[in-house]
Amino acid sequence: MRGVFLSQDSGDLLQHPRRNLGNRYRSQSQKFVGLANRDRTRFDENMSWAEQNARQAILHDFTDERNWRCLADIKVILNDGDGLCALLEDVFSVLGRDSENIEQLKGIDFLKLGLELLEAAFTRDPLEPDNWWSNLSKDNSLEENIEEFVSRCKRLDFTDQRANIIFGRRIERLRDSGYTEIFIELSKHLLAHRPNNHELWMELGRLHERRGEVDEAWMCYDHVQNIREHLTPRDEFLSRLTGKMDGEKQKPWSQPTVEKRDQFLDQMLKLSQRVSKPNNNVESEELVVEESESQHPDMNKLQELIGNEDYSEAFFLARRLLAQGEDWAKEWLDKAKLGFGE
Repeated sequence: MRGVFLSQDSGDLLQHPRRNLGNRYRSQSQKFVGLANRDRTRFDENMSWAEQNARQAILHDFTDERNWRCLADIKVILNDGDGLCALLEDVFSVLGRDSENIEQLKGIDFLKLGLELLEAAFTRDPLEPDNWWSNLSKDNSLEENIEEFVSRCKRLDFTDQRANIIFGRRIERLRDSGYTEIFIELSKHLLAHRPNNHELWMELGRLHERRGEVDEAWMCYDHVQNIREHLTPRDEFLSRLTGKMDGEKQKPWSQPTVEKRDQFLDQMLKLSQRVSKPNNNVESEELVVEESESQHPDMNKLQELIGNEDYSEAFFLARRLLAQGEDWAKEWLDKAKLGFGE
């Protein structure tokens, strides 16, 4: 029932929402709607351009609710109930595919109630983090609302990169308000779904560094440098740590032990296993690997995970094996990163 709107992975094409382009395309879309209303002889042509520009507005900035409303209004004008349903499904993907939201899509008249449902979703879950924080703080029940938010985050689906970005900004708002432990806890849940979110790894590393948690900061920066090889936060951190950047005498320090890295990656691996897809391909011929005495026992598991598109779990398992000195796992780490669109 997803229709022909944006695919669930369309957000993977983006690293940063681009508000200026989103505004420009939305403005163009609205102009074409105006032209369609004024010139009925070219109604279909102008509405087609309006819809195309509205799609582009969302593609370039999915964090602006006005872009979603623009396309939703066009769907109503075109009497495209299926398209409006697909749009709402996409909105709910951005909001973590909450089962309560998905349930609302069953058996409704989208042309009659679709816009109302869209507004209800944004009222409950504003895409703008400041508006979301205001909602969370209302009625003098901030602590209760935060507790409910934490519980909800642990059951949501953040595999859509857009959801990872939206909720990443929300938990940064919590961190900035002093809820650092909650930020650390929920960061790991987001990263268990999409470990290629290098910006969140960076923010987590900076927090650990400020707290003097050297090993944890190093491991976060190491993830960033592994995911984005042109970035060097791990090396820069080491320079700061040894005093090279300040001209100080070099201080002795060694990277976290294999045991500590293994413990950290094992924790992330277990988190990712909670959100793994059910393995429906265990009997698929392409997943069958001939066993041999020389083959590492985790190679079958990695092939199965990649074949089942469980890229998060494969990522952490491969990283763990590499930390243990199993260099052959690098090939599987690269396959996992390709699965994320890296």
